[in-house]
Amino acid sequence: MEIIRYTTSDSRAPLAGVRDEGQVFGLPGVPSLATLWALPLAEIRQRVRDREAVPAADVTLLPPVDGRTEVWAAGVTYVTSREARVEESERSADVYQQVYEAERPELFFKSAAWRVIGDGQTIAVRADSDLDVPEPEVALVINRFGEIAGYTACNDVSSRSIEGENPLYLPQAKVYLGGCAVGPAIRPSWEITDPYDLGIELTIRRDGAVAWHGQASTASLRRRFDDLVGYLMRADIHPDGVVLATGTCLVPPAPFSLADGDVVTVAVAGVGTLTTGVVRGLDRMRQAFGP
Repeated sequence: MEIIRYTTSDSRAPLAGVRDEGQVFGLPGVPSLATLWALPLAEIRQRVRDREAVPAADVTLLPPVDGRTEVWAAGVTYVTSREARVEESERSADVYQQVYEAERPELFFKSAAWRVIGDGQTIAVRADSDLDVPEPEVALVINRFGEIAGYTACNDVSSRSIEGENPLYLPQAKVYLGGCAVGPAIRPSWEITDPYDLGIELTIRRDGAVAWHGQASTASLRRRFDDLVGYLMRADIHPDGVVLATGTCLVPPAPFSLADGDVVTVAVAGVGTLTTGVVRGLDRMRQAFGP
């Protein structure tokens, strides 16, 4: 089963629902995913069982983030990520080593719901950056009570050149229009037997051919999901829940960089496959994103 956000030809307003064995169901009394994440986990499980069938052929999936739900991210949670950050940073490589080993994780704001990109849409790389990569990640969907309600795939698009120049430039390297893709759906947490044994694949296609491919697993994650959630909720509230990307274990080595026209696929075993195109620069992203 997957929890989805969608529209139909009869409803222009986005709806919350579930997709189960190819059949789509609406959720009466649940107008948005944000409404669902405001509930305790036990009630979420009940609400997704109380459903009404919708013709699947009439459904268009949307990014599974809405309302006041934000996307946050954790950094340097895999040794691969630590090594990549050290590689790209000439003057402050030790900062990433310290973050990797520290008790407190690196957590940062990634995106508001309205700018999240979904499956089949287009991510962007900044025009003022010359080294840009996708970062495939397992993302946690957390309700307002700090309970993990589900898992989804995330592409935490990053400018390695901007962050490598100075770690304090991280918001510019990470937070911009086209820099965050999530989806295509949310797999309920109660259906994942072992979240620390999820295979992750990243495939980048260029001119129809595979330009880069890598495989990894959450088994190599240094931190525990509950620990990351605990720090995120420690001094803040998320009344409509929050999505937390848990860090990347696959980074194409320099000098590889995303290019206009590339197609990026992030696949998380048992969770879902997220595919997006790539454009370069704000003007091209405006055209792809719409008004």
